[in-house]
Amino acid sequence: MKYLFHRYLMKSYTIHLIRHGIAEGNLLGQYIGRTDSPLADEGRKALQALKETYAYPSAQVFYCSPMSRCVETLRILYPEAEPVLIDGFRECDFGDWEGKTAKQLAEEDPRFLQWMESSRSVAPPHGESTGVLVQRTCAAFEKLVEELMRSGTTSAVVVAHGGTLMSILSAYGLPRASFYDWMTENGCGYSMRITPGLWMRSMVAEVYDTIPAGRNAEGGDEKFIVDLAREAANRAFRKNTPELDGKNAPTEG
Repeated sequence: MKYLFHRYLMKSYTIHLIRHGIAEGNLLGQYIGRTDSPLADEGRKALQALKETYAYPSAQVFYCSPMSRCVETLRILYPEAEPVLIDGFRECDFGDWEGKTAKQLAEEDPRFLQWMESSRSVAPPHGESTGVLVQRTCAAFEKLVEELMRSGTTSAVVVAHGGTLMSILSAYGLPRASFYDWMTENGCGYSMRITPGLWMRSMVAEVYDTIPAGRNAEGGDEKFIVDLAREAANRAFRKNTPELDGKNAPTEG
């Protein structure tokens, strides 16, 4: 029993977070949180070009927001995948501002500028605040992690929205960074490594790579974030697991 528990703690879990491709609403500069805007032709072509040029990570299970732009992105990048739809991974509901651009809202609704400058507690009229988005998304993510650990599945892909990914990464990612610091381009994202011992103690995960692999090989902000993540995760892991030596540091699952 002790051996099995030790083996469980040593297993790590990788979750690859990928933002959907460019949707028609994105091209128009619209807020399309709950709006089921499909991928634009440009978005499909861009995803295909990324897939042909760079390497996307493999996985055992595939999770997806139920919005069509996310499902279609998953089908382009992983044609053989059978997606598990997670309602909690939907984008923020922008309420009355759905389908409108920032320019329109700045001219028409004084509450928009207040929302832009506010904390997480302010919501668009009849919509969700950032705080509610983060809580909803994190609840779904924690349930996903529990499912992986319970089943012993060690790798997963999540295709979702920018707000969804930023919520997860700002809540659990190492290094610690603010919500908007985790913004990523369409078709791109980050890979997280979850080590059960560290997760159960501190609810954090190492962000160890960018997606797709090789796209940021030249360096830049995302590479800097990944380098900081490795350093922070190593410090946190050693601090929280003094009984383990360097041989048992987190490795890819």
